[in-house]
Amino acid sequence: MKLDIQNSAVNYAVSAAAATVAETVTFPLDLTKTRLQIQGEVASLAANSGNNSTVLVKHGMVRVAFGVVKEEGLLKLWQGLPPAVYRHLIYTGFRMGTYEKLREILGRNPDGSFPVYKAVVGGLFAGSFAQFVASPMDLVKVQMQMDGRRQMEGKPRRVNGVGHALKNIIRTSGVRGLWAGWVPNVQRAALVNMGDLATYDIVKHSILRNTSLEDNWVCHGLASLCSGLAAATLSTPADVVKTRIMNQARDKNGNGLYYKSSTDCLRKTISKEGFFSLYKGFIPIWSRMAPWSLTFWLTCEEIRKLAGLSTF
Repeated sequence: MKLDIQNSAVNYAVSAAAATVAETVTFPLDLTKTRLQIQGEVASLAANSGNNSTVLVKHGMVRVAFGVVKEEGLLKLWQGLPPAVYRHLIYTGFRMGTYEKLREILGRNPDGSFPVYKAVVGGLFAGSFAQFVASPMDLVKVQMQMDGRRQMEGKPRRVNGVGHALKNIIRTSGVRGLWAGWVPNVQRAALVNMGDLATYDIVKHSILRNTSLEDNWVCHGLASLCSGLAAATLSTPADVVKTRIMNQARDKNGNGLYYKSSTDCLRKTISKEGFFSLYKGFIPIWSRMAPWSLTFWLTCEEIRKLAGLSTF
């Protein structure tokens, strides 16, 4: 029992360390993605209030990123990094630990492979559970990422740091407000982990069984690239909905002023901006998930070896 607890603690620390490295390296792409996903919403809100004079100017990923640097400064590309790191210290440890425990419980095939349906179920459950626990930090991250844009529009800052953001949310919406947008957030995380954890697990062990490659960085790199693409494709629509719900203004009871639910946000987004608006930010999401997944899995696997643990 004591050994199991120690191994779980080491696994958690390894996962959190790898996630911190990956998050810091790729965070500017996450901020760019968030800004892209809000495009279209401003014009929709203005039209909804009877103001048809607002013209939407759409920019691509590179233009948005350069715009942030030019108008707000280079370091603003890392605005919202602290809550993102705190989130991953919670989220990644829980998702990895939960998936590995489920893998033990569900069991492998006689040849050592993990069935696809078990990997999918494990990824969905691990991602959902971990994201629900970490959702408050995701809410703070989104609000901090959008503060620079608010200032450029002449609006006051909403938050001055993680602690200030948490206090504001609790004061205006109560403790329940910390989980605003948790439904699309959990939906997104379930899809991300179905793509990331399940794909990495399946592809890595398929490579080891069916090729001459060894359990090294080459095998890990190939599996991580596949997992990043799968995760981005599955999760982008839920990510758009999550971002918009978390970024919207709320009344004194914590209810959204524009979207009533994730379903309402999905319906309004498609009806006003078209189906493919659900894939706004796909390029930066994939551009971020590919290096994030590569950095995370390579770092995680190497740290596990150094810590005396088996590879994933």
